[in-house]
Amino acid sequence: MTDMVQATAPTTARVSDTYRWAQLAIGVAAMVMIANYQYGWTFFVPDIQKKFGWDRASIQWAFTLFVLFETWLVPIEGWFVDKYGPRIVVLVGGVLCAMGWAINAQATTLNGYYLGMIIAGIGAGGVYGTCVGNALKWFPDKRGLAAGITAAGFGAGSALTVAPIQAMIKDSGFQTTFLYFGLGQGIIICILAFFLLAPKAGQVPTVVANAALVQTRRNYQPTEVLRQPIFWLMYFMFVIVGAGGLMVTANLKPIAVDWKVDSVPVTLMAVTMTAVTFAATIDRVLNGLTRPFFGWISDMIGRENTMFIAFGMEGFGIWMLYLWGHDPIWFVLLSGFVFFAWGEIYSLFPSTCTDTFGAKFATTNAGLLYTAKGTAALLVPIANYMQQSSGTWDSVFIIAAGANILASLLAIAVLKPWRKVVVAKSTA
Repeated sequence: MTDMVQATAPTTARVSDTYRWAQLAIGVAAMVMIANYQYGWTFFVPDIQKKFGWDRASIQWAFTLFVLFETWLVPIEGWFVDKYGPRIVVLVGGVLCAMGWAINAQATTLNGYYLGMIIAGIGAGGVYGTCVGNALKWFPDKRGLAAGITAAGFGAGSALTVAPIQAMIKDSGFQTTFLYFGLGQGIIICILAFFLLAPKAGQVPTVVANAALVQTRRNYQPTEVLRQPIFWLMYFMFVIVGAGGLMVTANLKPIAVDWKVDSVPVTLMAVTMTAVTFAATIDRVLNGLTRPFFGWISDMIGRENTMFIAFGMEGFGIWMLYLWGHDPIWFVLLSGFVFFAWGEIYSLFPSTCTDTFGAKFATTNAGLLYTAKGTAALLVPIANYMQQSSGTWDSVFIIAAGANILASLLAIAVLKPWRKVVVAKSTA
């Protein structure tokens, strides 16, 4: 049954905002440590292809499997978090992350890379789902901002290691890079796990409500959420927006190579790097900044209004990257714009889910929605097959741009009025 939020006296005294922000910071640090397991993969693909001679689409199945296992197991991991707390899940997650890239360091077959990325995906998903769910619970009064800041750790966490990873791959080989970065990041995650706590009843502020922000006062159990048609609308929107960004994430360097801009020096603001290194660095910074930015915006003007703006920007950005991306400067600038307009899905969808279905089971329910990222990842190899069959990325970019425009319209025309009705009925 659906749990009602009771107006009883709190069982525990409110904690200070400093304490809440400290818990958020620990979660962000853990998210930074898992970022490279996804966003660093693109730098290994050309060297894996060169060493073993496998086609790119087959190699990218490792990335897809990573995202599938990172996302589709999050509801189960979230159930453990909601029941037993965040520490154990993050600790196990750190161990699995380290194991995954250690396996990659030794792999000599495609199945070896598939196994390594599956194990790393399970670990990263446990860390990701736990930290986002914990943020949603600690900050019911700033849900969009808190989820955005936490997700920013994942989006921007790999920015500072773009150049070091590429340098180590060049100097020591991609296998050594897999091993050192995998073990180092996994160990830090394990250490951070011991400092994570979930809030107790009464320690955090009550749910907020205003004209722009629609939040339920009931707590839906995960089995109930799956029976709500509005959940599946959000799921569909997450898939079609997520697919375009994941395609660019997995193929940023291959696209740059195909467009012959990867090694071209680009100078912006007195800084010179090759186009692909510059793009990857800027992309990760903006992909991180967009999450708290649009989360904060959504706390003020509403989730769906923010989705309409951001998804529209994303569709426009992908279209312009398709038109102008063959120029190295525009490749850098427009890829950054695309990532800025895309990364906010990881703050907007979890906060919208919790606004709609309550905070008690936030980790599990947001995890159910987060599996849409795994579903979207299934489209990444399809994009590679489309590119291989046609010899160009044209159709991939056009479809991705159109999907984002569709999602922006669904947000404002369907999700917004529908969610108002659902929340009104749940609190009546």
